[in-house]
Amino acid sequence: MNDRTRTIALGLVVVIGIACAALLVRGLDTMRPPDDPNAIDESLYVNGKTARRISLGFNGLAADWYWMRSLQYVGRKIINDNDVPLDNLGLLNLKLLAPLLDTATTLDPEFLDPYEYAAIVLPAINVNDAIRITKKGIDANPNAWRLYHHLGYIYWQQHDYQAASEIYGSGAQIDGAPPWMEAMKAKMAADGGSRATAREIYTRMYEGSADEKVRDMARRRLLQLDSLDQRESLGKFFAAYKARTGKCPSSWKEIEPVFRALRVAVDASGAPLDPSGSPYVLRAGACEVELDPKSEIPAK
Repeated sequence: MNDRTRTIALGLVVVIGIACAALLVRGLDTMRPPDDPNAIDESLYVNGKTARRISLGFNGLAADWYWMRSLQYVGRKIINDNDVPLDNLGLLNLKLLAPLLDTATTLDPEFLDPYEYAAIVLPAINVNDAIRITKKGIDANPNAWRLYHHLGYIYWQQHDYQAASEIYGSGAQIDGAPPWMEAMKAKMAADGGSRATAREIYTRMYEGSADEKVRDMARRRLLQLDSLDQRESLGKFFAAYKARTGKCPSSWKEIEPVFRALRVAVDASGAPLDPSGSPYVLRAGACEVELDPKSEIPAK
């Protein structure tokens, strides 16, 4: 076979491959559920094993398609409520998310992004699916220490600190795993329910994720932890104020001079600001503060 013939043959292979890929995407599109964001009774139109059979060898392309459908599926559900944290989507009836992520990872078991998404989003929807898919990722990618971090996060959320400690310990043994994985093993075993442990988890998640939505979720959870510290300090201040005056403050102006003397950031009304920059709301006469509804800090 001369060079010209080989070039023509190679060109035909490329053209046929592109055509097959286009047909695959078109075929998958015709089988997918309707785009109606209010539809809640969709059923998965093809499972992972079936998708592998019809992918014509283009498993990576098909996996990307299912991954994008997963993101679009969630996006359509939250389009009218952008303030819902990524890790608290349990009320949105995302019953197809697990099958979509499952199919994407069956088509391409080494595709790590769907596993991370499953670990972050699915626990609020179906924690068993979250654990199963993340373990599936570990089985397919035993040297991916980040998957151990994600699985440890799920167990931590479930307050199973012993299981979380064991998972972090296993991940710490992998070549290339950072030293903090071993530290997390000890922290989970000794103090899994503390804010310090939560802060460590979300800090590592923020630093390590390439997904901007995951990073934003972790950032907001870190702000929430800082706010809890602030509100705890304010509670102690109110207790001391009541012990001295016999009553709770009726307005922020009443105690603004104290905040200014302590160099606490306040707004024009004298209200101290939460870590996101929004003013706290004072429950007059109750010695309690709440987050402003407009604050980006999650209430739960």
